[in-house]
Amino acid sequence: MKVDIIGDIHGCYEELCELMKHLGYQQYRHPLERKLIFLGDLMDRGPNSMKIIKLVYQLVIKEQCAYYVPGNHCNKLYRYFLGNNVKIQHGPERTIREFMSLDVHEQMIIRNKCLALYESASLYLQLPQLNAVVAHAGIKEEYTGRYDKEVKTFVLYGDITGTAYEKHRPIRRDWAKHYSGDQWIIYGHTPVLKPRFTNKTVNIDTGCVFGNALTAFRLPEKMVISIPSKQPLIKKFYTFS
Repeated sequence: MKVDIIGDIHGCYEELCELMKHLGYQQYRHPLERKLIFLGDLMDRGPNSMKIIKLVYQLVIKEQCAYYVPGNHCNKLYRYFLGNNVKIQHGPERTIREFMSLDVHEQMIIRNKCLALYESASLYLQLPQLNAVVAHAGIKEEYTGRYDKEVKTFVLYGDITGTAYEKHRPIRRDWAKHYSGDQWIIYGHTPVLKPRFTNKTVNIDTGCVFGNALTAFRLPEKMVISIPSKQPLIKKFYTFS
């Protein structure tokens, strides 16, 4: 089994297409039968969330040639489409504007595809052949194999403390520093300027939507491949580290 795990896309459709081409994918598939894994947060903040939803749905649900685990932004849009009362702030505003600009028929198509994607996804993906686990915000060693509320909160939001910095950014513990497991943990969620390797973990959210880069982590090669973002560089709300 060979996979290419792609970090948080956040509506950056052009960068995703460029990265897939750079990785060698042709018409959704790789000549060496590699598989794509999307690490959550497909939408919000970026310019083309609808195109991303359609593409990932095609790859994961229709073609069944890729995998997907949800992120916190995926969860929020899912709850919005269910009719739940969610706050349209800190990311989803642009996605909802884009969605509302569609005609009613297209809205129904996008809604159904988003619901199907989320409902078919596992909270995290275990890859025993590669000795790896893929989870949006990471996962503790003792959480693997569990799917309860505590684990769901962790894999979607990270090791949150319940407090926040200014601008409503939650304060998170650095769980990766204390990780001592044998399996690779590939995650994103918190933007970094370059992939962050800590113990046997790697954060590959390199902040494409904030103007840095979109990154893939290849297994079993343990190789990082990034392409530059086409978005303006913004450090106002997030501190890259």
